[in-house]
Amino acid sequence: MKIKSLIYSAIAMSLLSCEKPELDVLEVSEHFEDMDSSIVLEEEEAAFDQVYNWVSQMQLSNGLLESAENTNFVSLYDNSLASMIFIANGEFEKAEKIFEFFNSKIDAELLSNTGGFYQSRNTAGENGGRTWMGDNAWLLIALNNYHASAGNQKYQNLAQELENWIRSLQDTDGGLWGGFNENGTQIHKITEGIVTAFNAVEGYDDFHKNILIFLKEERWDATENLIVAWPENPDYNFAMDLHPLAFGIFEDFPVNSLFKTDRYVTTQIATVTGEEITGYCFDEDKDVIWLEGSAQMSVAFQKGDMHNEANTTILELEKTFITSTTLDNAEGLPYAANFGTSYGASLLWEHADITPAISSTVWYLFAKHNFNPLALGAQKNIPVADKFWLQALAN
Repeated sequence: MKIKSLIYSAIAMSLLSCEKPELDVLEVSEHFEDMDSSIVLEEEEAAFDQVYNWVSQMQLSNGLLESAENTNFVSLYDNSLASMIFIANGEFEKAEKIFEFFNSKIDAELLSNTGGFYQSRNTAGENGGRTWMGDNAWLLIALNNYHASAGNQKYQNLAQELENWIRSLQDTDGGLWGGFNENGTQIHKITEGIVTAFNAVEGYDDFHKNILIFLKEERWDATENLIVAWPENPDYNFAMDLHPLAFGIFEDFPVNSLFKTDRYVTTQIATVTGEEITGYCFDEDKDVIWLEGSAQMSVAFQKGDMHNEANTTILELEKTFITSTTLDNAEGLPYAANFGTSYGASLLWEHADITPAISSTVWYLFAKHNFNPLALGAQKNIPVADKFWLQALAN
């Protein structure tokens, strides 16, 4: 497997990064002999197999992946992520099974009524709910990665129709509406979805330029030099995921934005494993460790060449592995290490901390093997004059 072949170099780099800087090459070699690195490699490879096996075995006959075991819940976002770990692993046919499902729903969903694919549905692929723009953008990101990696344009029509719908949501201020509720009402403008759409729609044109104008005018904290989520609610103005997303999506975004995440760092006891773990909360209430977001931080650290921080985060994530009770040789990460609130004051769903979840497990695999799903869409050659984050730093 493509990713498995990278595990040896990744582990070697991880081990080397843990060495004291004064060690010379001979001392490092002797240290590896003492550790029996072959055993370490075998253990790491076995751990990878178990985690990837869980994701792989979660795929249903209709191509979709259930978000967590025995939930009858399928997420568009989770399936978009899963398709990209399949792509990164060279298993294009598994990604294609996901795309084929949505390709078959172009007329019934994407081009019907208010447009867009449903945010969620049951395992039969039915009973869809609202259309969430950000999740549709992630599907477009996945399709772009597929076309680049597979070397074909097999789902170009699907990608184009997705892009058309996303573009149609742009308001006169440059922001994007978040999609539509089941009753047809528009969902408000959500920063996370807007920056994701910026990445998903290829190239750079007025669509992207106007998004940057909106972000500068409506979602930029000039004191902190950070993109914010909820300006109307000071308690939840800052959202953790906007740090790794902004750094991964916008060219030349300041790396010090990743150092401004201390406001989310917390230490909790993992519900299932009983391990003490340090990671990142959704927001500043610090009541829960969000494992998906923590893995996103690790991917961002890798992009910023902050490998010690990335490796430390990965080691914390690995304290939360849960062995599947229904699948063979399979384990994954729960959505959160412990129970608490999500972004804002709403409680997480009941099983969020006790069963493996696709989103956190796939982002862990991205981090483990230094795969950045946003890298392709970040190649936009944004004009310097439009990079307002650089202007802010210069003032």
